[in-house]
Amino acid sequence: MNVELFPRNRTVPADGAVHVPDWLGPEQQRELVAACREWASPPAGMRTVRTPGGGTMTAQQVCLGWHWYPHGYARTVVDGDNAPVKRLPRWLGDLARKAVEEAYGGDPCPARYDIALINFYGAEARMGMHRDSDERSDDPVVSISLGDSCVFRFGNTESRGRPYHDVDLRSGDLFVFGGASRLAYHGVPRVRPGTAPPALGLSGRLNITLRVSGFTGSATNPLPATDGGSG
Repeated sequence: MNVELFPRNRTVPADGAVHVPDWLGPEQQRELVAACREWASPPAGMRTVRTPGGGTMTAQQVCLGWHWYPHGYARTVVDGDNAPVKRLPRWLGDLARKAVEEAYGGDPCPARYDIALINFYGAEARMGMHRDSDERSDDPVVSISLGDSCVFRFGNTESRGRPYHDVDLRSGDLFVFGGASRLAYHGVPRVRPGTAPPALGLSGRLNITLRVSGFTGSATNPLPATDGGSG
């Protein structure tokens, strides 16, 4: 039995940012990992994202609802197999709203979550400091961790540098950021290999980032973005 010497408590690393440890139980985690494996299969499956400068992101990604790629959102995988992006299931949007309600402890969340980015981190994968500023909505971002633990660096809204807080995110943890922290820079400087719960059968880290697009108009034309689109 794995018992914490010092139980992990909810923390608020910045105004509008909330870390809820152990939000998902083991069975919910297993169900989400199984769903991620299904979403990662082609068509419109897991891919390596190429940056405008010619490099590649070390975390692999699959999208639901809207497909994110550097400098835009689209309804098809425009930087991959051009297949229509997989739909975001209603239960996943409901989970995002439940997460916001849990984090902020307030009224029911009315937001319509219509984007999910699922990133897979291997042992050496990283994510540089970036902002989730490609959407036309200021509704909170919901981040769910599965598998290996990581160091999640949550910064400020002005620059990629200090001040920032390093948060230990483990499998089943929830992190929500909105309000004054909605456009804060954040990243993953380190993954801790071999720390995933054995029952998940997962080597590596999965991160499910849920957002509200705020998009209107055509559902097929790419939409311009202004910053990073990863979480």
